[in-house]
Amino acid sequence: MSAPTGDQHVLSAHGYHAVVTQGCGALRSLTYEGRDLVDGFAEDAMPSGGRGQLLVPWPNRIRDGRYTFGGATQQLALTEPKRGNASHGLVRWVSWTARSVAADRVELDYFLPAQTGYPWALALTTTYALGEDGLTVTQAATNRAAEAAPYASGAHPYLVAGPGPCDDWTLDLPAVARLVTDDERLLPVGTEPGDAFRTPAPLADAVLNHAYTGLDRDPSGRATVTLRAPGGAGVALWVDEHHGWLQVYTADDTATPRTSVAVEPMTAPPDAFNSGDGLVVLAPGETFAASWGVRAL
Repeated sequence: MSAPTGDQHVLSAHGYHAVVTQGCGALRSLTYEGRDLVDGFAEDAMPSGGRGQLLVPWPNRIRDGRYTFGGATQQLALTEPKRGNASHGLVRWVSWTARSVAADRVELDYFLPAQTGYPWALALTTTYALGEDGLTVTQAATNRAAEAAPYASGAHPYLVAGPGPCDDWTLDLPAVARLVTDDERLLPVGTEPGDAFRTPAPLADAVLNHAYTGLDRDPSGRATVTLRAPGGAGVALWVDEHHGWLQVYTADDTATPRTSVAVEPMTAPPDAFNSGDGLVVLAPGETFAASWGVRAL
């Protein structure tokens, strides 16, 4: 018998310990000196709520699963049927091949074939690597089709600052704007100021499920979100310059509300295949790579 997510790739270095799965290519766990940094899933379980999964070739939602690109209209399967959306890409449940494995890193490959609604083939590579600065994840895609392809990437880690619930944790979110979404389908209807946590503040009773943008960045182009427990320990997630958006979600509508906070790196916002916002157009043979990471505080 095998685990529901297949092979478990165990990584250790510099006090960090991670488990990455063959199925879903997911980050199942991440600890620092025995302290949980992500709210993952058990070895004998499937990932629920997108936990640790990779979101390619689009993150978040596409309205009605329908979009037009290169003059042709495409129809994707509605993987969020209750809201009528195509959600979180095409690789959440696929099996990845470990191209190289070492004590502190694993490189996973997956060939995404052309299919109904996405008639382009992509060669995907995801690398998980541990270092002194924690975990770095690099998601890359090469267009193997003869025509240009639309592309965006994301991931779905749930961060843990300390014992839950998250109400007493302090959030530092360096963003100035957020998308406004409708209540029924969680699709974009506009933007508004989103700087409530630009100065660190307790989450308290805030219910978050929003995409944030206008990120403050350091000289290297990184933007960093932090969560701290009352004792001062916590967790940080950083994104590189290719990630213009962060989805922050307190998981109030799940079976374990407010025990963690999802901070989802996204190179494009919800419904980018229709809006074009942040969308990468991959020429034949072109590769696009974006990195993000998690470290202990």
